[in-house]
Amino acid sequence: MKGMYLTQRCNYTCLLLCSLASFTSHSETTFSGGFWFNYNINQQTHDSHFGDEALVIYLDKQHEEQTPWNYSAEFRIGPGGFSDTENNTTGSNYVLHKAWISYSKNDQHTFILGKSQLPFGWKTGNFWPGDMFLAAYGDQMDVGIKYVGRYDSINVAAAFYPRDDWRKDSTDSTDDNRHWGSRKTYHKLDTWVGDLTWTLQSSEKIGVSVQKGKLQESITGRDEKDGEHHAYTLYYDYTFDEFTFKVSYIKGVRHLPDAYFSLTGLPESIRNQRYNSELSYQYDKWTFLIDVTLAKSNTVGGLDKMAIAYAPGVRYNYGGGWIYLEYLNQNAWFDRDMKINDGNFAAWYLTLDYYW
Repeated sequence: MKGMYLTQRCNYTCLLLCSLASFTSHSETTFSGGFWFNYNINQQTHDSHFGDEALVIYLDKQHEEQTPWNYSAEFRIGPGGFSDTENNTTGSNYVLHKAWISYSKNDQHTFILGKSQLPFGWKTGNFWPGDMFLAAYGDQMDVGIKYVGRYDSINVAAAFYPRDDWRKDSTDSTDDNRHWGSRKTYHKLDTWVGDLTWTLQSSEKIGVSVQKGKLQESITGRDEKDGEHHAYTLYYDYTFDEFTFKVSYIKGVRHLPDAYFSLTGLPESIRNQRYNSELSYQYDKWTFLIDVTLAKSNTVGGLDKMAIAYAPGVRYNYGGGWIYLEYLNQNAWFDRDMKINDGNFAAWYLTLDYYW
């Protein structure tokens, strides 16, 4: 039975990839790929691990001026695909990180349908460790429709995502997994997102993003939509010479479904705020960067100290890909309910990727 289930999921995935490839028969499709693997060592226990490998396949339509249609997909295979196998669509170590089709009315207005990134704040420039306390908001990839527009110095994005993954009961945003409930508890849906970015000059931007949606429980079998989530972020991005500086403030609130918080004894509302910053310096093929994030719980009975995490690192562009050396240190962590938990952790990460 499990083999049949996995076969069906694989068939659905292949069908979607083939549909994207044949969507516009007159345009040429570009297939590309890559892989990565990682070595990490826990600074406290000195335990080390080599692996987290992933094969990545990309499918993109070559840019053509005469057609308004475009599409893009990314398919990951392997334990390093940043997917939650217990709660994703496939139930295994392969997943569609993204798959979307877009229509551009002109250079200023684009509509996107499929699984794409939520327009919410900025993303970190490293491979992974710098995500830290952006947890749940760092790299959301949900299924829905999105509009992106440009009006002089203002960029606007608005989106509606009925689901956070392909299947009704899966809850996996891939790169930012394990922060939105689980298949057995609850998942998010009907999420509205808006983003406004104002370019002060070519090197300086300020922005605001807002998102709001429902949480549907999976405990009683009634699939009640009696939970909700909402968040906003204010952010700033400035580039000067070879330096780039980014900072943001995030306020997040999650009202858990009745059946879930009643069963677990958790507070009905989980609330916290985060302060995020990143400084990077570009020198030839080298990029030096550090991410620092802080978080404060506003939840009843929550962690009563300021949570701090930092991740300095360096990456080198060797031509076919990048080599990353990064360090992560944090005194707390975010769980599936967005609650901040006490816990010290420190580790080194050495990652290599290659693309063709």
